Amino acid sequence: MKLNSIKPAEGSKGRAKRIGRGEGSGHGGTSTRGNKGAQSRSGYSRKIGFQGGQMPLQRTSPKFGFKNPTRVEYQGINVALLQALSEKLNTNVLDIDTLVEAGLARQRDLIKILGNGELTSKLEVTAHAFSKSAISKIEAAEGKATII
Repeated sequence: MKLNSIKPAEGSKGRAKRIGRGEGSGHGGTSTRGNKGAQSRSGYSRKIGFQGGQMPLQRTSPKFGFKNPTRVEYQGINVALLQALSEKLNTNVLDIDTLVEAGLARQRDLIKILGNGELTSKLEVTAHAFSKSAISKIEAAEGKATII
């Protein structure tokens, strides 16, 4: 054992320095908070984006456009993709659960079938919405398009 290898016992030095317990502790007086100002007071919490009275960045940057809070977002899936999926899974019934399991959409997505591509097999497709061209292609192949 050497003097440079001595360490305190495990758990004996875990407590943090006690602040505001007299000048002798080294953390008395202002209790490490500095002098005056809001930060030195108890109960102070800095607002998000506050830059010390300077005009905050989010207020100086220009804002434009319109974000519609009631917009409905659909996950688009083309007819060509349905054709490839039905051949891969060897099934003619494609519903939302099948599309989610195949990774084409997530569970909470609203699904819209779009008419891009060719459809040769007779499919029964269930989705939240269909484009006119998708319905015409599915029905031309003697399939069935069901809206939830």
